[in-house]
Amino acid sequence: MQHRGVTVWFTGLSGAGKTTISGAIAEILQQKQCKLEILDGDIVRENLTKGLGFSKADRDENIRRIGFVAHLLTRNGVIVLVSAISPYREIRQEVRGKIGDFVEVYVNAPLTVCEDRDVKGLYKKARAGEIKGFTGIDDPYEAPTNPEIECNTDQEDLSESIAKVMQKLAELGYISNDD
Repeated sequence: MQHRGVTVWFTGLSGAGKTTISGAIAEILQQKQCKLEILDGDIVRENLTKGLGFSKADRDENIRRIGFVAHLLTRNGVIVLVSAISPYREIRQEVRGKIGDFVEVYVNAPLTVCEDRDVKGLYKKARAGEIKGFTGIDDPYEAPTNPEIECNTDQEDLSESIAKVMQKLAELGYISNDD
């Protein structure tokens, strides 16, 4: 399988489907024997950015660090799937500029749908005031204005979202369109 390095950045509210879609894409790319890494926001926070909180400055630093790792991998021919809320438009644009080969996927689902999918109970805690600064509740989420891909997970099934991402990666020349 021929492919080029690229960072595919999945952004959206908690519960929108970022990890689900990126995980399914990862399985397909692994079957195609692509060099691949997954940077999931929750896992990165446990390891690479453990000391950071949830202030705007700390969230921006979290995204900068994820972006730095993604850049290193991308320039070495790896397809990097980043699944992170990354709520602020400006820092996403900064990271895009540094990485270069960057495809933004807006995983879009209404807040009510995300709250219904909330397996960790985070929205409920945020609504009860137990979690402060929760994205979408009392901290903003700035949706992308011009993402390469938008997956509306309340209106399309997983296979439709996967097809959109795979088609765009092939169209942009990051993966071959074989099989």
